[in-house]
Amino acid sequence: MYGSILGDIAGSRFEFSRPQDFDPDRVELFADDCFYTDDTVMTIATKYAIFNQMSYGAAYACFGRKYPFAGYGTMFKKWFETHTLRAYNSYGNGSAMRAGYIGEYFSTLEEVQREAEKSAMCTHNHPEGVKGAVATATCVFLARNGFSKKEIKTYVEKNFGYHLRRPLKSRRRSAKFDITCQGTIPVAIRCFLESYNWESCIRNVFSIVCDTDTVGCIAGGIAEAYYGTTGFDEEELLQKYLIKTNPHGNQDTYLFDWAIK
Repeated sequence: MYGSILGDIAGSRFEFSRPQDFDPDRVELFADDCFYTDDTVMTIATKYAIFNQMSYGAAYACFGRKYPFAGYGTMFKKWFETHTLRAYNSYGNGSAMRAGYIGEYFSTLEEVQREAEKSAMCTHNHPEGVKGAVATATCVFLARNGFSKKEIKTYVEKNFGYHLRRPLKSRRRSAKFDITCQGTIPVAIRCFLESYNWESCIRNVFSIVCDTDTVGCIAGGIAEAYYGTTGFDEEELLQKYLIKTNPHGNQDTYLFDWAIK
């Protein structure tokens, strides 16, 4: 899960703008202006739901209300604010960015795919929203269980219908900001497939116009599962970015505590 959270944090400052002289191969990954977003909050909420044996929807609403300014999409924010908790047929990439931990936690592929579907259905019950969550969790599961990149690619193409053959070099020519699952998942998986460690995966994310925090979260989770580490001092970085001081001078350690639990 560290790879998902740190991928979100690294990509946070480039979601909407980049410096004119931006170089994805040299830019600092973790700068002072990085921050966690809704991707991190909801990833931790997924873990919270599993550990406390509560519904995913209840956990997502709880964390959304506790951290209301993390950058949620309009529909999701309205969902947890109105207390209706009715799914709204979304196919946005929010269902996928929070599903990585499911692929890390459960023991069988059948469990992973069943739980990932449940995690999506409470909000993103459009077929593409569900597919994005299940595909993400599946990739994490396969990666942590020793499947090769070729095997992961073949499985995803065969079972989910995503087109993964197009290299990043070709995608960069026409890439655009896209928050749908169908526009996000193939890019995130391709960033992983063309990587040689976790850092290179995130730099691949930086190299293409995309929803960088969410693509970083999804790709980063798969890459960490595959390589076994991010290569960074993970707990130190999580402590830096997840523990915030509120206006009353008190530190909120809740996200950090659940991230490392």
